[in-house]
Amino acid sequence: MAATIITTCKLSLLLSLLSVSLLLGVRSDTLQNVGAIPPTCKRIECPSYDVIHVGNGYEIRRYNSPVWISNSPIQDISLVEATRTGFRRLFDYIQGKNNYKQKIEMTAPVISEVLPSDGPFCESSFVVSFYVPKENQANPPPAKGLQVQRWKTVFVAVRQFGGFVKDSSVGEEAAALKASIAGTKWADAVEKSQKRAGHASVYTVAQYNAPFEYDNRVNEIWFLFDIENELQTV
Repeated sequence: MAATIITTCKLSLLLSLLSVSLLLGVRSDTLQNVGAIPPTCKRIECPSYDVIHVGNGYEIRRYNSPVWISNSPIQDISLVEATRTGFRRLFDYIQGKNNYKQKIEMTAPVISEVLPSDGPFCESSFVVSFYVPKENQANPPPAKGLQVQRWKTVFVAVRQFGGFVKDSSVGEEAAALKASIAGTKWADAVEKSQKRAGHASVYTVAQYNAPFEYDNRVNEIWFLFDIENELQTV
């Protein structure tokens, strides 16, 4: 029985990858303003970064030690449902359901680190996180079931896309980012970095808008990597 399930999952993965390869290049909701700051970040606090390269459909950013409050890994077949579950916990946290009973300002983006399963009918692992405002980073309020992540300086390959994040298309966006950086030194750095334990997720989905905002939505696919170490061998 277990062998049958594994075979089914891997077959589903192959079929989904085939679908992605056929659909690449026909995405209509990809944003064209590469290098632009998401509009939400003009209204609320976002982690600071420097753009170090702009390519065809992607950019490379350097994030300077951001701090996140994160859920424990959520097992689900749906990114959308896992993000909803994680965000509810994080929203309660910033509304004061933490050990300090302290309210925290809303920030963006909410990120979901994705470690995919072998196929669309198998559970994946999602870590959903909230960016901690600078004024709270020295001592983020602890809370049951949540952990503080203090990133070192990290580099990110980024692809922006609009609309609402959907389970049916997010894999296509990740594949499109991979295709955009293919053959570059950034692709080599991402691949080598992902083989190490530093970044367990395959990709990260960043969402900048509240659920009730329908216009001018901005989402991003992120590939995290460590550039200084990698470019020495690229």
